[in-house]
Amino acid sequence: MIQIDDAGSGSLLGGTIIGVLRVETNEYRYEIIPLEHYQPKPFQEKKYISYVVDIVNNAFKELKVGKAELVQVCRGYMFEELNKWLKSNGYNYINTQIQEPLQAIVEKSFEDYAIALGLPRDFITYTKFPFHFHRILKWVYADFENRSTLCKTGWKSWTKYSNLQLHRSQERVKHKDLICLKCNGVIPCNSMASVLKFYSNRSHKVFLHNECLK
Repeated sequence: MIQIDDAGSGSLLGGTIIGVLRVETNEYRYEIIPLEHYQPKPFQEKKYISYVVDIVNNAFKELKVGKAELVQVCRGYMFEELNKWLKSNGYNYINTQIQEPLQAIVEKSFEDYAIALGLPRDFITYTKFPFHFHRILKWVYADFENRSTLCKTGWKSWTKYSNLQLHRSQERVKHKDLICLKCNGVIPCNSMASVLKFYSNRSHKVFLHNECLK
């Protein structure tokens, strides 16, 4: 049986991973929908949805998926074009909620990809919802010039929140050490730090080393 699922389609950071798994043998293939497909014009044209077909087609060739083999496809808009392709090519497929084993595998692939883009591993390990839009937005604003290029800029939410008014200040770190969201180094308790303040869904503070805020 083949399972097909995605990870990262709801994350502001990066492209989207499409994973394909043969359950019985644990053969796994994945590819990333490039971030360029999430820039304004291609995103409006839904180029990313068509790219899913290319990814699955490549995986099917590598895995030698037969027409009689059961294929489970995640429900959702990401697979609209894939469903048409599977039907027109005579594959035995159903739309369902994908669970284990693929769910955890493809999510781990996206986590590794996000870390490769620069998101700190601790951000994922110790944050309950590491890819929540406004949490990622804090990380982006810590180094906006470089990290804005890693975002899905075709999203309406990006247009809304990518030009927020920033307020700079100094603040003493209280109670415990903090992590600088630019360099990922420790800001010691009781030291002075630079702070970026902005408002999106609520007020946010981004703590940085003084030398990291330029």
